Amino acid sequence: MTAPKEYRSKARIYFDILNQIAEEGGRAGPTRILYGANLSHDRLTKHLAQLINLGLIVEEKEEDRVFYSLTEKGMAFIQEFRRIQAFAKAFGIPI
Repeated sequence: MTAPKEYRSKARIYFDILNQIAEEGGRAGPTRILYGANLSHDRLTKHLAQLINLGLIVEEKEEDRVFYSLTEKGMAFIQEFRRIQAFAKAFGIPI
């Protein structure tokens, strides 16, 4: 019998996407984000659009390539999520 699969919250998915962009130096292409955040292409596209609407990332086009960059608000989200995660961990609560 296998253990039930744990689902990530929307906040965790946003963090994983933003953190992957941060690990790439604050700017990354969709393929790097896709693999780093472990998402399907359809789900990634949906979440990238939401992150743009929230002002956490911006889309940049160079010739025929697309990149996503963190905004200051996106960097602040990463910092605050890490703080909340550490706080929850201190009480044994997974986020």
